[in-house]
Amino acid sequence: MSARIGIVDAGGGYRGVYAAGVLDYCLDRGLRFDLGIGVSAGSANLISYKAGQARRNYRFYTEYGLRKEYASFRNFLFKRSFVDMDYVYGTLSNTGGEYPLDYAAAAQNPMEFLAVATEAETGKTKYFTMADVAQDDYSVMKASSAIPFICRPYPVGETLYFDGALADPVPVEKAFSLGCDKVVVLLTLPEDTVRSSERDRKLAVGIRRKYPLAAEQLLLRAKKYNDAVALARRYAREGKALIVAPDDTCGVSTLCRDADALNRLYEKGVRDGEKLLPFMG
Repeated sequence: MSARIGIVDAGGGYRGVYAAGVLDYCLDRGLRFDLGIGVSAGSANLISYKAGQARRNYRFYTEYGLRKEYASFRNFLFKRSFVDMDYVYGTLSNTGGEYPLDYAAAAQNPMEFLAVATEAETGKTKYFTMADVAQDDYSVMKASSAIPFICRPYPVGETLYFDGALADPVPVEKAFSLGCDKVVVLLTLPEDTVRSSERDRKLAVGIRRKYPLAAEQLLLRAKKYNDAVALARRYAREGKALIVAPDDTCGVSTLCRDADALNRLYEKGVRDGEKLLPFMG
């Protein structure tokens, strides 16, 4: 019986272009996974991978992502979200959009799909599945990607959600709990990065009054991330996990919109995709 192999994409805003490069390498080489878990931008990367749409995410990061309709202070001023999720996962991605998601292909692909989000009111983790995604309704990716304060919480049904990184920033343990024998972990920061909570403390101030429990999770995010990466390293020593991460970010930050830097980081991801070959067997 063949091993059940999962992949976790931890996201990271525009740094997700690195993981998009790795996943495009996988599509070009026919590398397939039994489970994909995406956090924040990682959920968008993996749904395009599931649909078999190579280089779709590349276009979103390096072309559409530079537009003011996609991300701008104007959006923040008038729509209360720096990134306009409805533009990204609606206008561009729906039927008739500039680059629609091939929903039919994604739905037919047997890879199990989870998108991680955080309930704004309770701070609890939510793992959306493909059953929560429908043609031209990609709300779960919007919810998973809603960075606190930078974006307003996004509704799925009657519940508001923030970015999945608050609750489960690197869900490697979740992948093993769902029966994986081996897991590829895509990070968009160098593997030895120790995250600080300094930026998170500032963001937490912006949501604490209305969403105190989500703010608490935000304050814990750095520790959760560091602990999860340490766990992934332990699994890697046992031969059960492979961490794929850039040796540097090419100057790309969470909300970076430098086309040259984004291209360099994407190409680094494509090259690093080769690391999966021996691990995948």
